[in-house]
Order: sequence, then structure tokens, then C-alpha cells
Amino acid sequence: MPSHAPHPAPTTPRAESPSPSPGHPLTDPGSHPDAHPQDPDPLQREKAHLAASRSALRAMREDAEALNIADVTANWVNAEVLQGEIDARIKSLADLAHTPLFFGRLDYLHSPGLDLAEGAPGENFYIGRRHVHDADGDPMVIDWRAPVSQPFYRASKKDPMDLRLRRRFGYTAGELTAYEDEHLTDPAEAERTSRLLQSEIERPRVGPMRDIVATIQPEQDEIVRAGIGGSVCVQGAPGTGKTAVGLHRVAYLLYAHRERLARAGTLVIGPNRSFLHYIEQVLPALGELEVKQATVDDLVGHVEVRGTDEAAAATVKGDARMAQVLRRAVRSHVTMPQEPCVVVRGSRRWRVPAYELEEIVRELRDRDIRYGAAREALPQRIAHAVLVRMEQAGEAPDDRVQDAVARNAAVKATVKAVWPPVDPAKLVLRLLGDAEFLAEQAEGILTPEEQKTIVWARPARGVKSAKWSAADAVLIDEAMDLVARTHSLGHVVLDEAQDLSPMQYRAVGRRCTTGSATVLGDIAQGTTPWATGTWEEALTHLGKPGSVVEELTQGFRVPREVIAYASRLLPAIAPDLTEATSIRESAGDFAIRAVAPEDLTAATLAACDDALAKEGSIGLIAAEARIPELRAALAATGVTCLAPGEETSAEARLTLVPATLAKGLEYDYVVLDEPAAIVDGEPDERTGLRRLYVCLTRPVSGLTVVHAAALPEALAGP
Repeated sequence: MPSHAPHPAPTTPRAESPSPSPGHPLTDPGSHPDAHPQDPDPLQREKAHLAASRSALRAMREDAEALNIADVTANWVNAEVLQGEIDARIKSLADLAHTPLFFGRLDYLHSPGLDLAEGAPGENFYIGRRHVHDADGDPMVIDWRAPVSQPFYRASKKDPMDLRLRRRFGYTAGELTAYEDEHLTDPAEAERTSRLLQSEIERPRVGPMRDIVATIQPEQDEIVRAGIGGSVCVQGAPGTGKTAVGLHRVAYLLYAHRERLARAGTLVIGPNRSFLHYIEQVLPALGELEVKQATVDDLVGHVEVRGTDEAAAATVKGDARMAQVLRRAVRSHVTMPQEPCVVVRGSRRWRVPAYELEEIVRELRDRDIRYGAAREALPQRIAHAVLVRMEQAGEAPDDRVQDAVARNAAVKATVKAVWPPVDPAKLVLRLLGDAEFLAEQAEGILTPEEQKTIVWARPARGVKSAKWSAADAVLIDEAMDLVARTHSLGHVVLDEAQDLSPMQYRAVGRRCTTGSATVLGDIAQGTTPWATGTWEEALTHLGKPGSVVEELTQGFRVPREVIAYASRLLPAIAPDLTEATSIRESAGDFAIRAVAPEDLTAATLAACDDALAKEGSIGLIAAEARIPELRAALAATGVTCLAPGEETSAEARLTLVPATLAKGLEYDYVVLDEPAAIVDGEPDERTGLRRLYVCLTRPVSGLTVVHAAALPEALAGP
């Protein structure tokens, strides 16, 4: 795999211009049959293509800006809609100065799509983040999601996929500085690891999460390009890129099914706001601007959450059996009619006896349609019974008469009496505040002890004054869906899914009943007492049983020594999972420092100073109880301290991270303060060890563990 760079090779932090090393010799660009003898400097030719592509992209943007819609819209509404689409188009055509416009080139042996027997000459395609064409409409850059781009990620010596050459490009601050070739059909060239790919994977992380479009691996690409017809669950060990895979899958589906998803909508669900802020720039970098992001709490935010639950109460409230309790509570409002319904029209009186009303009510109840839909159908059913009597009396009523009867005061009164409206929040308020009502609805479903766990000791006076918890809000959302169907989206990505309760899974599943889902997570990183035990169980609660479960075990982020150290915890926290490996060539910095209790804070700050002397972002991760002391100590020494989710910069590279917010984040160097305090901060040992596993696997380049208390037994050995 020859590598090429200008001489002398520039020295940059990203190390994208390779230097000679065993097994990766630098070669003369003109020495290979695939080179262009008439062009002694292919790098300059590639730079020229980059410049021309950027010019073409600017022209595409200028064309969009110059569009005049004054004479093509019938009214101001159409004009507003069309202008909004044009503005989105203009925004998507922005040229991000420090983001490579293309990162690879494919040289095909034959033109794609033509019969190989025709002997059609091959074509070259530049692969990038978006499509770019010249003034004649000919492509200068092909979108990475297009079928013709797929071999960039999947071709190999064993299966070249009709490629003669695959070229990767190295960039420094948006400028093309190097390239590296693989001649896939040359038997004399051995298959080697790409050093440009390796350096891209290992380069320091500063700022928000970046896309992995240039480094997608074959097993990741299979998940990204999976069809929209089914849901996919990705079990991914730390550093395997599962979050990036999920985001790129959204981008791919929007490319392949844009009209369908534009109508139905897409949503990315993350564990917290810090996480969403961290990932929010990935999709815009790929040209996708319309994907919404939310947390589960956002989805069910029908009431203000001001309270918290003990772990035991939250576990019961999150149990799937609560759906049965709520369904029974909603249906308990239906009562069988005791009186007939008498409708007066003009001089005639039409009587529907109680037994017939009861038959109508029972039929609607047994059809198992939503409470609100049944309540809307009931007056029409009663009106129909009246119309039957009218026809039997020789009248000829039409639909307008039936609608008028359905609105009759007597019919309305009957409906109100037998099928009254239900307010979901008031229903949950009554369930949690009235022990007798809860006992009646939960009989045979929850044990008396479980009922006692969730009932409020001091009932709230009303919905607004109640101190609702996050779990209560999920119950209200379930009750709302029992009354009226929740709107379904076309595709939902659910990240860090292992932490959701069964009731939270149901809340997410309601948002994609007619669409598909991409579920991302790691059983070993489940840090709630109700964390899911198996993906099969989780997918059932989500409403997607039987979905494909893919496992990613090849890591790209966490250094080998670090992931091996953290994996010592797997037998205690997730014994059925495969231990992750790392393809990173660098071993990474790894140190464990034992100190006296009185020296703990000073030693942690010293480790931070050591990390700040290196390039990249630093995450200081500690138990919640330690955060105030560490923040004060950092302020006293003049070190700028960021909060999770805030973007790092050259001036501020250290983020103070509570262990509870570390999930999904990554830093070049991590200083981990007092592991025992992190474990002790959780309600049980398994959850504490899982939380520690999460924290240990946040670094990209190095980890320093500082402790005064004894390490957990699995980590105490050599």
C-alpha cells in the first residue's frame, strides 16, 4: 500500500503525511503502472481537483441563492414553503473550510452498472460527504452514501469489487497534504493496514463529536446501509463507533428514502442534553439538517418534573406491568348504562333501551381500540341505532340526520355518563395518590409491597402542584397513548438504550410503530438498577421483537491497554459479552497512581497538569460527591474548567465530568479520580462497577487512575 507525500513531509499534529517505516515504504509516484507518467506530481493534480470541486460547490450554492420564485408560486403560503426549501438547500451547500470535501478516490476497472463483457473502460470517482457537480452536471464528488461509493468501505484483496485502485487522502486543516494507494488487483502488493486511516482514527479529539465517514469499516458499513424495512440493534463495546454508526445510518436512510422520511420524520434520542450537544454537529457535516434530537424525558415532558424517586420506586414504575395497571385504570371509567337514551326530534321520540346501549358499549370495549377513539365512536353508534328505528317507521334519514342525532343533548349525556373523558395526568395522580384505587387497579399485577413502594405518602392536591418524577412522566405518556394514539415517525435512533426501563422502551416504541428503529447500546454499560438484561427483552418492550442484533467488538477509540484493563470488570457486570479488542496501533498512556487520602485532590490535579502538557482534550471524571471539591481546586489553580457538552478549544481543553454524565463522551486523555467513590455512588455494586466501566473507557489516547481507597477487586491485580 504505497504512501505518497510531498518532500519534505510536513509535520502536523494529525500525522497525515506518512514517513517511511517497516512494511510501509514510500515509493516514487511514477513507479507503478497505475500512475500517470505525464504527471510527475499526482498530489498537485489531486489538489487541483479539490480546488475545482470547491469552486463547483460554490457555484451550486450561488445558483441556489440566485433562484427567483416570484413568478412560480400561486400564493404566499406556497412561496413560504418553497423559500424554506431553498434556504435549506443553500445551507446544505455550505463549504466547511476544515472539513475535507472528499476523502477517497475509486478507480474502477469497468464503468459501474454496465455489463463487464462489454469491455467498457473504467471510471474514477472521488468519494466525499456530499455530491458536487460541475457546470455540465458531471459529478466531481460522489456522495459517500451512493451505491457507487460502497466499495470504498467494503472492497478488499479477496473481493476487489471491480476496483483497480482505492486512494485515501490525508488532510491538515482542510488542506490536502498526502495520499495513500491500494492496488486491489495487483497480486504483488500485500494487503496492509492503511496508515492514513490509522492516523485519522487516532488523531486528537477537540470540539464536538466528528463524523467517521472516512473511516467506516466493512462491518459498520453493513449496519449503516441496512434497509429501512426492518429495525436493527447494535450491541457495541466501548469505542466501536456504535453512536457514529447510528448517526451515519440516519444520514444514509435520508439519502436513500428522502421523500418517505421527509413526510414521516426522523429522531435521534440520546441519554442527556450533554450527549446531544456533543453529537449535534455530525449530521450537519454530512449535509443533513432536519433531523431532530431529544432525550426520553423530552418525549414525555407533559408535566414539569420536580421530584425524584428512590431506586425501588423507579424500578416498579418502570416495570412493563405498569402498562397493564394503567390500561385497567383507564378502562375502569367505563360504566354500563342503566337508563335508556331518549332522543326527541320534532314531535317524535326515539328510544334506545339500556340493554341495547350496553351491547354497543361492550362491543366497543371488546374491540380494544383506544379509549378516546371509542368515546368518539359511541355517539355515532347510538345515532345509528336511532336511525334504524326511523327507517323502520318509514322515514328516510341520511348521514346529516345521523350526525345531528349524534350531537343531540340526550346522546351527549349518555356518552358522558357511560364513557366519560379521561385526563391522563389526573389518572396517574389518582393512581399514585389513592392507595385504594391503586390496589383495585393493580390487583393480581403488582404485589402489595410493590404498591406500597410507589404510592405517595402525601398525595398532591393537583397536577400542577405534584412533584412529578421522571418515571411518573413516562406513566402519563403511557396513559395518553391509551386515550389517543401517539404520532409515529419514519425512523428513530435510540442511543445508550441499555439504560432504559421497559416503560421507557414503550414510550420510544410508540414513536416508531409504523416506522423502523436503530437501537444502540452496550449491556455492560447499563448503569441504572432497571438496565436491560438482554436485547431481545428490550426489543420486545420497544415493539420490535425479532429485530436483527449486530455485535461490534472491534474498537477504534480506546487504547489496547485501557480496554484490556476495563474488561477485567466484564465477568462481574456482563459475563455473556465478548471482550472488545482495539485496532489502534498506539498502546496509549496508562498509569495507576495510589496516593494517601490527604493527597488525593492534589494528585488528581497533578495528573491533569500532565495531561494538559499533551495535545488534545482532557476529561477529569469523578464521582458526584467529589465534583465540588475538584471544581474549587481547579479554580484555585487558575485552570479553566468546562462542563460536559461544552465545546473544547485551544484555550479550554479540560472538562470536569460527573461520572453519571460520562456515558457516550470521549476525551484524548482521561484522569479518573477515586474509582471506589464512583462505585459507592450507585445503589448497588453491579451498577457501580458498570458505571466505573463506562468511565474507564472514555479515553482516546491515555488514562490515569488516581486513587486513595482500595480499587475494586477485579482491578486490584497486576
